[in-house]
Amino acid sequence: MIETTFAVVVNWNGGDANLACVASLLAAGLAEERIVFVDNGSSDGSLEAVVARHPKLIVLRNATNTGYAAATNQGLERAFERGAELAFLVNNDVVLDEDTLQILVEALAADPALGIVGPRVVYLAQPERIWCAGGLLTFRQNLSTMLGHGELDAERFQIDRDVDYVPGCALLARRSLLERIGLLEEGYFAYHEDVELCLKAREAGARVRLVGRARILHDAHHSTGGGYNPRRKYMMGLNTVWFLRRHGNVGRWLSFVLHDVLSLPLVFVYRAFRGEGGAVLAKARGMWDGLRGKRLGTFSGADEGEDSL
Repeated sequence: MIETTFAVVVNWNGGDANLACVASLLAAGLAEERIVFVDNGSSDGSLEAVVARHPKLIVLRNATNTGYAAATNQGLERAFERGAELAFLVNNDVVLDEDTLQILVEALAADPALGIVGPRVVYLAQPERIWCAGGLLTFRQNLSTMLGHGELDAERFQIDRDVDYVPGCALLARRSLLERIGLLEEGYFAYHEDVELCLKAREAGARVRLVGRARILHDAHHSTGGGYNPRRKYMMGLNTVWFLRRHGNVGRWLSFVLHDVLSLPLVFVYRAFRGEGGAVLAKARGMWDGLRGKRLGTFSGADEGEDSL
């Protein structure tokens, strides 16, 4: 099945990380002709560097940053046009172990009930620590919990098990499933689109599985400036509300209010002492904007407030 697997990589000013990502995909068994590289209006020369190094990639160019979801969907549609049966969504700040893709493909091939699989994800800078070993949808803070986040890598994360979602930084899905449930929700721009995709897959009767035997290394949040910053927290606050608008019920909304909204004052006090109070305020503004129906369009990244999104 790896012969009909295509990877989709989205870039926005990703620098040299793109070269390491593409090189690892090639080492994992993909030909350049089966890697769709979508550039979202980069201005740092990263697109030109990738094209110069790998001229046979399928390259799509956008004039502006249309968002991760919209760009990924462009890549998926082109991959399907070229005959893809499996679609591998890969963040451009990811590096694969050489056997990762083969393990994921074999996992799907062995179980027709599986629709989406993903590897365990460790930090690129600290490969001994887990970034995510699958996720649970909790409808609490930020809607979900990444299993193993920040913990030392261990055997319990290296097993295969069904989960609510696998993160979109490395997600392998069947074309037949995506054509049935639809592609990524483009209104999210960035964050939560992977959680929703996996939720729709499970609602359609397909299982989602962490294949813990496979591993990738991830420079987490590379494209949005790092962990706890206003840009990222604004988008997460906004998209949490939009996710609930699409999939919420009374219980889910109540859980969100109790565990996320009402905790914001305490979180602000804690984060303010760490110099991160602005990120909490940005998250609150994102929630408010979501409640009043605001969506993101294009993203210039001019500054870290929500006005630049």
